[in-house]
Amino acid sequence: MRILVVEDEPSLAEVLTEGLRDQAMAVDVAHDGLTAAAKLDLYGYDVVVLDRDLPGIHGDTLCQMITERDDRAMVLMLTAAGSPGDRVSGLTLGADDYLAKPFHFLELVLRIRALARRRPSARARTLRAAGVELDPARRTATRDGRQLDLSVKEFALLEALLRASPSSLSAEELLEQVWDENVDPFTNTVAVTVGRLRRKLGSPPIITTTPGVGYRIAAPADEEH
Repeated sequence: MRILVVEDEPSLAEVLTEGLRDQAMAVDVAHDGLTAAAKLDLYGYDVVVLDRDLPGIHGDTLCQMITERDDRAMVLMLTAAGSPGDRVSGLTLGADDYLAKPFHFLELVLRIRALARRRPSARARTLRAAGVELDPARRTATRDGRQLDLSVKEFALLEALLRASPSSLSAEELLEQVWDENVDPFTNTVAVTVGRLRRKLGSPPIITTTPGVGYRIAAPADEEH
């Protein structure tokens, strides 16, 4: 799951970013509306956590810009303007959810995951393929009933592969979905993380690699490589 946090207060933006990354989300951050608009043109996001009172482009305008897109992200307004009138006006602009500051971080996480499930392209809550079951909300993953002890990035990588199954994802696509804009595009971090994930999944292997195409989840009988 890829998230864009748009917040002009650097300390709060950092807390949000690090906290959501700990929840196995890929998170980018923008401190003003212009930067956010540029990132929205470059990357595909599942959810945008959006402050209203932004420099550059106001959050209300940015919200309307997002809602006009064909394959748009879900918008959660996170703002100090928390009166009933503020909430109504924010939702009228097209925001999908509205959370006033101060807030409980766990509630924010649950709301983000709920919004991601509501996206038209979202799939079932529990992802299943090749004997693997993964529940993003509960942060649990099993193979043939065996609990998997995965790092944050291993969990996010497995989630991305399961969402794409039976199709493949290239290393570039995995970098975009699982990591964030700060990752080196020439790094071998995808291959290294896939290797660790394969070992934890155990035998027979279910992550296949097709040169020039990418990685996919496949039942052992369907393996090509």
